[in-house]
Amino acid sequence: MAELPKVNPEGSAKTYSGFGIPLIFPAWIIIGFFLVIPVAMMLVYSFLTKEFRGGVIWEFSISAYDQFFLYRGLFGDSPPVIEWTYISIFWRSIWQAGLATFCCLIIGFPTAWFIATRTGRNKTIWLFLITIPYWVNLLIRTISMKFLIRDNGPLNEFFLSIGLISEPFHIINTNFAVQLGLFYSYLPFMVLPIYAAVERYNFALSEAAADLYASRTVTLFKVILPTVRPGIVAGCILVFVPSLGAFLAPDLLGGAKNFMIGSLIEEQFKGAAGNWPFGAAASMILLSLVLIVLTFYARNQTKGQI
Repeated sequence: MAELPKVNPEGSAKTYSGFGIPLIFPAWIIIGFFLVIPVAMMLVYSFLTKEFRGGVIWEFSISAYDQFFLYRGLFGDSPPVIEWTYISIFWRSIWQAGLATFCCLIIGFPTAWFIATRTGRNKTIWLFLITIPYWVNLLIRTISMKFLIRDNGPLNEFFLSIGLISEPFHIINTNFAVQLGLFYSYLPFMVLPIYAAVERYNFALSEAAADLYASRTVTLFKVILPTVRPGIVAGCILVFVPSLGAFLAPDLLGGAKNFMIGSLIEEQFKGAAGNWPFGAAASMILLSLVLIVLTFYARNQTKGQI
């Protein structure tokens, strides 16, 4: 009987490794055209001079960054002091995004656990219900939320009709309304990564912990959470990053008193009176913060794999 030809795994790997560069070349083009070039343009614009009627003058200047952090008086002739207006907007964006991430985690983890522990068709139905809101544009969903929670909206009308309140709750144009909009918009971003992590979880670990007389609380914090941690961290990033730069929820639900950094950036590029270099500088500061968060996540992931 003739012997079958031997296959060299290393040779096969070398044969197919030649396809690597051609396969990733389209991704390089897309990333370069839609990510690297726009970010590079924002970086260049942030160091240019504002044109009086909007746009930029091609003269190097750091006045946009100076305007963000320092106040030099109306005519720029006063001693510089810290400009707390924009810093407070930035800080408001950070804590609003952080609170939205925390709320999504508190609700999203039990929801993901519940869905992952269903069987067969029930699991598919629950996943289907979670993704339904994404069939509708975010702008339409945010406007619907504004209609729902306004003073004479259906929510207040219902509470008044059953006698739960004597006068309408004022929810619109508050921090709570912004938080509600962020929570509603990005909750599935928390549920789906945690669901994927829980589905890969080995439930024999929980049984082993119970056999060793571990309580449910100990099992949760010592066994379950460390195991599904990658999904939790991924979900937190997927909620925190878009919440940080969100402008639809602050604009439509929060009003002028609840400005966030995304709204500030959008305002600088809108109309003839916009300050493009300042908007670009604010964008770069926001991007730097996001990169710090992602770098911290990447370093933690690397340490976890060692």
